[in-house]
Amino acid sequence: MLDLIRSILHNLYDVQGLIQWGGTLLVCTIVFVETGLFVGFFLPGDSLLVTAGVFAAAGTLKIGSLVLFVTLCAIAGDQLGYWIGRRAGQALYRREDSTFFKRRHLERAHEFYEKYGGKTVILARFMPIVRTFCPPVAGAAQMRYARYLAYDVLGGCCWAAGLVLGGYFLGSIVPNIGQRIHWVIAVVVVLSLLPAMIGAMRARSRRISKPEALPLGPSTQE
Repeated sequence: MLDLIRSILHNLYDVQGLIQWGGTLLVCTIVFVETGLFVGFFLPGDSLLVTAGVFAAAGTLKIGSLVLFVTLCAIAGDQLGYWIGRRAGQALYRREDSTFFKRRHLERAHEFYEKYGGKTVILARFMPIVRTFCPPVAGAAQMRYARYLAYDVLGGCCWAAGLVLGGYFLGSIVPNIGQRIHWVIAVVVVLSLLPAMIGAMRARSRRISKPEALPLGPSTQE
């Protein structure tokens, strides 16, 4: 069983192999699942989109259809997550941990939402795990749908189209970038994790410098 799990994870994170095997359809499917379903929090997102853009620059994928469909799937996935949260409400926070659901991820997304309010819908797009759990948090918090939709469309365009076009631009100006794609993926992964690491260090620094500080109560941000 462990060997099977290792094999599945290895294949999932072989973004170059995934794109070569499934093309635009598989990229869109992964983006939809990662943004719309709890089970997608471990799927490659940023690295997959940038790599897909590099492949498009090499002529393997069509850049126009890739940008369009990936962006639509990113937005559609978030819509599904929002309505799951809207319907399930606070029951999500009482749900027990399972193989594909970790309550700590939901609570992390909730804290991020409380801190940044509506801007979270955009900012969370660029943070692995948080982007999966932010939509149901917004739904459970009864965020007004028209407001959520506006932020979500903007965030989806910035994230999906932005990363794909960034990879396409990189692939267009750097000769033989496909031969160094593993370095590109490594840089993208580090950059995507950087905000979370900075936030964790700042939170730790605040706890050390203000050990006696008391919470001021719930946030009033929308």
